[in-house]
Amino acid sequence: MNSASTSQVTFARYNSLVRKEPLVRQGVLRLLAIKDSDIRILTLEQCRDAVDKGLHSGGAFSATLPLVSLFYGGFIDLDIADPTSRGQDLFVLSKGHAVAALASIYADLGYFDHSVLKNSRSYESILNGHPGPLLPGVHISTGPMGQGFAVAQGFAIAGRSAPRFNSFCMVGDGELQEGPIWETVMYAAQKRLDNLCVLVDRNNGQLDTPDRMVFPMPNVEDVFSAFGWRAIAADATNYEGVYAALEEFRYGPRNGKPTAIVCYSNKGQGGFSDFLNKHKVTINNRLMEQELSQQAQGRERRLEDFARYCTRLGDCSEGEHAQAALLEIARQMHLEVTKDGLGRMSAVDVIGPVLTRPVAPRDKHVKYDAALLPQIDPTKEYGASDIVTAAMKIFARDPAVVSIDADLSSTSGLQAGVGAVDQNRALNTGVAEANMMNIGEAFAALGHNVWVSTFCPFVDWKVLRRIAVGYQERLESMAAREGWLTEGHGLDLTILATAPNFETRTNGATHMGNDDNITFDAVAHLKIVDVSCPQQLLSLMKWIMDGNRGLLYVRIMRTGSAVIYPKDFEFEFGKAYVLRESAEDQAVIVSAGRGVHEALAAAKKCAEAGVSVGVIDMPSVDEALLRRLHDSGKLIVFAEQNNGYLWQNLLKALYRRDKPLESRGRILTINTLDREGRPQFIHSATYEQLLAAFGLAPSQIAQTILKELRDSPSRK
Repeated sequence: MNSASTSQVTFARYNSLVRKEPLVRQGVLRLLAIKDSDIRILTLEQCRDAVDKGLHSGGAFSATLPLVSLFYGGFIDLDIADPTSRGQDLFVLSKGHAVAALASIYADLGYFDHSVLKNSRSYESILNGHPGPLLPGVHISTGPMGQGFAVAQGFAIAGRSAPRFNSFCMVGDGELQEGPIWETVMYAAQKRLDNLCVLVDRNNGQLDTPDRMVFPMPNVEDVFSAFGWRAIAADATNYEGVYAALEEFRYGPRNGKPTAIVCYSNKGQGGFSDFLNKHKVTINNRLMEQELSQQAQGRERRLEDFARYCTRLGDCSEGEHAQAALLEIARQMHLEVTKDGLGRMSAVDVIGPVLTRPVAPRDKHVKYDAALLPQIDPTKEYGASDIVTAAMKIFARDPAVVSIDADLSSTSGLQAGVGAVDQNRALNTGVAEANMMNIGEAFAALGHNVWVSTFCPFVDWKVLRRIAVGYQERLESMAAREGWLTEGHGLDLTILATAPNFETRTNGATHMGNDDNITFDAVAHLKIVDVSCPQQLLSLMKWIMDGNRGLLYVRIMRTGSAVIYPKDFEFEFGKAYVLRESAEDQAVIVSAGRGVHEALAAAKKCAEAGVSVGVIDMPSVDEALLRRLHDSGKLIVFAEQNNGYLWQNLLKALYRRDKPLESRGRILTINTLDREGRPQFIHSATYEQLLAAFGLAPSQIAQTILKELRDSPSRK
């Protein structure tokens, strides 16, 4: 297990030994029981040494038996030295509160040092209350219920292409109450993901009611079966049931159906004290000593059972061979089995050694022939989706590019573009935005350049926030001196947000994108871009294809627009562009998106009235320019078809500089806030009606500027 090749050889050898020999199989079940005790002891010690002495004991303990079966039973093929190498199986702990059990296993296997289990949940520790990529071997952050399952499904989709691999996931039964779970269940069946196996921890309890469900749930196997899954019920109070179910998944015929193994137990299963049956506990020293003692005694009894079994094997014709095989398998389970001079057997848990090393950097640059990209005629108008489609037909020739739509591909242009090259990389989840985003994260975690798309108001904030948490943990691991991730192991995930600002028009307030940019501006690490021009969009796409751009939220217009920028335009994030400027400018209009076109028309009308006005397109926030504009003494007009995103970023930029907004009269805001300056939603109207209603038509902007200059002579 010291390298990828060694890991693969031992994996194959392990399963050859077990599958061919029933005597070995019975011994393995006994070894798993011993390992079970070791993992529970590590989990309890982790609680004892945690900064808060806390443990999500109910779910961590009920998860232990299925997890030990999976990781030590020979069913998952891992490259522990390099958890990012392609072709190995992947695992997602969707019920992230069971992280203590998973961390015990990962330390034992050698993903990180045993010392990591001490002082967990503290600010200094990489072992948090829920798992994330700070922890070596963990690919995504989980905790919010229902999302990790969808990411595991995304891994399974990727695993259907060479090099092929399986994707495993564990969810809780309370987690099945989350809506996104069923988006995944439906889509995974439709995609025939027979390389996806979910372990359902059916412990019949949840946070508020640890001894029962909040409401009665139907037979879980029947529900999964009704959606086209292969569902297997397994007794998770002993190893035979779960082990047999995993055997069926791993070695049974694949029939196009994903597999759900429903593991029946109860919260705190495997614990001795009923105190552990709760959702989360803080264990005092006396109870901790008692429970550790009980677990150690239980381990001794399990070891005695294994020793007796090995002794009986000596009476069988194949016994000696089976004994040797079991010793080899024990070593693979990190158990050192020996006998003393009196023939008494011992089995020492061998934690580690640490095998995971800093992974190789990833080259995230998408390769394409720039000469084949669409040529944009400056005299014509183009729809953003047409530019996306034409460009993706070139970019997607690199297999790194993946797109996922959610029943709005006609507005994004992604599926038509990527699908023209490889329809297997142009996915459409239907009306399931959460599933779309989670699948996108899965491909991004594997190193792809991923694009997902839906209307601005339909982007799922809860999913986006969790993805951003995982992205931050990746960055922190990459920056850490002993981090396991290196350059290129961030996420390249672009959310193509269609119909921003007034673009949705007559669809009404639920579809109007006048507040999404302000809402998502609070999400850490998210880069927001509001595109104003077809050429700007193409340049932005080229910039993203350079790789390592992180999480982007790109707002694109729904209907056609004129071309503003020349062919050689190069996009830079955090930079605004001066479109109109002269030494005689008495005012400057700042806008983004389609508002830039109205700003240019307004400046022209001002010029006709003898007043020179500049225009700035700010597709992404340029704080330095915002400060300079504020300090210039000119009249600055923020004309925005939303609730004042750029205006509010000016306030933040000044606050960060510890300089208050001076002389408020220098700033004019024309946006969709109400008369008291409060956010509001916008109802159906034509584009022209919306412009008129909010004073954002070119003639209205011009009149507002001229009046302000006329009423304030000192500005002339």
